[in-house]
Amino acid sequence: MMRSDDTPRTLCEAFQVTAGRHPDAAAVSTVDGTVTITWRDYRNRVRSIAGGLAGLGVGAGDTVALMMTNRPEFHLCDTAVLHVGAIPFSMYNTNPPQVLAHLFDNADNRVVVCEKQFLPVVFEAMAMGGRVEHVVCVDAGGADVTTLEQLEAHPAPDFDFEAAWRSVRPDDVLTIVYTSGTTGPPKGVELTHDNFIENTRVVDEFGGIGVADRAVSYLPDAHAANRWFTHYPNLLYGMHVTTVADAAQIIGALTAVRPTVFIGVPRVWMKAKAGLETAIAAQSPARRTLALWALGVGRARARALSEGRSIGWPARVRCALADRLVLSAIRVRLGMDALRIGVTGAAPIPREVHEFVLGLGLPVCEGYGMSECTAGATVNRRDRIKIGTVGTPLPGVEVQLAADGEVLVRGKNVMRGYRNDPQQTAQAIDVDGWLHTGDVGAFDDDGYLRIVDRKKEIIINAAGKNMSPTNIENAVAAHTPLAGPVAVIGDGRSYITALVTLDSEAAARLAGDKPVPALAADPAIHAAVDAGIRAANATLSRVEQIKRFTIVPEVWEPGSAFLTPTAKLKRASIQARYGELIDAMYTPATGGTHGPGA
Repeated sequence: MMRSDDTPRTLCEAFQVTAGRHPDAAAVSTVDGTVTITWRDYRNRVRSIAGGLAGLGVGAGDTVALMMTNRPEFHLCDTAVLHVGAIPFSMYNTNPPQVLAHLFDNADNRVVVCEKQFLPVVFEAMAMGGRVEHVVCVDAGGADVTTLEQLEAHPAPDFDFEAAWRSVRPDDVLTIVYTSGTTGPPKGVELTHDNFIENTRVVDEFGGIGVADRAVSYLPDAHAANRWFTHYPNLLYGMHVTTVADAAQIIGALTAVRPTVFIGVPRVWMKAKAGLETAIAAQSPARRTLALWALGVGRARARALSEGRSIGWPARVRCALADRLVLSAIRVRLGMDALRIGVTGAAPIPREVHEFVLGLGLPVCEGYGMSECTAGATVNRRDRIKIGTVGTPLPGVEVQLAADGEVLVRGKNVMRGYRNDPQQTAQAIDVDGWLHTGDVGAFDDDGYLRIVDRKKEIIINAAGKNMSPTNIENAVAAHTPLAGPVAVIGDGRSYITALVTLDSEAAARLAGDKPVPALAADPAIHAAVDAGIRAANATLSRVEQIKRFTIVPEVWEPGSAFLTPTAKLKRASIQARYGELIDAMYTPATGGTHGPGA
């Protein structure tokens, strides 16, 4: 394994070292096994694609936009752009033309590399502005586009590949991550080679990563977390990456790959929990009783470890028996039996869900960060995973709280700045180098950080009580398997209400294959959501409890008017779109709205 004292200066150097050490090992594959690229092939393709990019006029400091699903060509092209000395950046596949046009203008890129399915939106964005001159399509040809094969066949005659990648410096920009943003246009976070390499020092505390490790790439590569956990460790450590083009297929992909390294956004763990509970409920009484006993033993162990309590020998015997009879088989069923490094992040995970996952014997550590600090600022370590916290700072990272509780971060992981926006950069990073995250946090007695909420999203009700909408929404998510994204309302109001969307797959299992509007009106669906919200209310203080809710007859997709591409709520848009439904929940005796237990 490559350890910290072997760390290269840039990701280009890392790639060359890795490819040289393991030429015959698999570097990138598709989940169906139809494509496997060895490190030798990877290095050869990077050289030829880099030459072709140089032939299009791409040089040091230029930018290249990428718009692809999770596929091997992303890795080939992104790494090739780096070797020209240029800056690759990914765009969310759900971005509309107006947003793409803004990105083209801000990044000032002349080249876009994309898939055939995204050509219409790319051309529409190009017509709106920017100076894009070349479109390279990785899976088709046609008018006004260059195929990847054509690109590779026409390298710049005077391009010096070795000189180009060797001239890249640690403080050069590695990528631009465009924030999904709940308000305003996306901002371009400039992250350097040094930012990322410094941030990965924490890997040593988890036993390192090597060529024998496996990861699944399913999150968007426009998301800093997916680059952190798949693309860049692949270059730096030789970890084998399997691409999953459709994120909805991730659960099945896990059983095929059996990853040793995995980042799961909370929704993945919620779906796994709901699926297991449904499967257990369908078993015979004897098998169901055994499974529930084993899960209870595992959860008790997770709680004890979280609280720092020692486990006596009777409990250790019960844990070993539960693992042998039930839990180990569940890990195999989930494709998680080989997991060494598991992380949950990008959004808070409900503590009940995290406790369940840890109870299965999966070492899933909750972490915290944002694009502006290279995705990672704090994380729990395997020897002490404190449920409900996001852990302690990564090596070389300082974290402190401002007077109003805002989390401040300082270290070599902090971005160089927002692209072409010194004013926003100065607002985000103060003169002492502290990044102002916009999140409100608190430290416990052991120095573990807990995120309370977004600074601007705190609910202050009519009585002046401050509440975290995220805390309430997480409680609903943890107890309501049928629920998709949930938006809690209550700012300036006398009580809390909620707009509840449905997880269409889970709802269909209960009420049949109906369209979402019909599912939302189904009595069985309403009763199940009602029961879930009552269970969630039991975990909340009286003032936080949801008094009324409405099931929204629509699906909120990431990248829509209501969710950012990283599935954060666009609260202002939700309030504007559903204003009448919200007001109805604060009007006595209205139809279509319900209180828990009504």
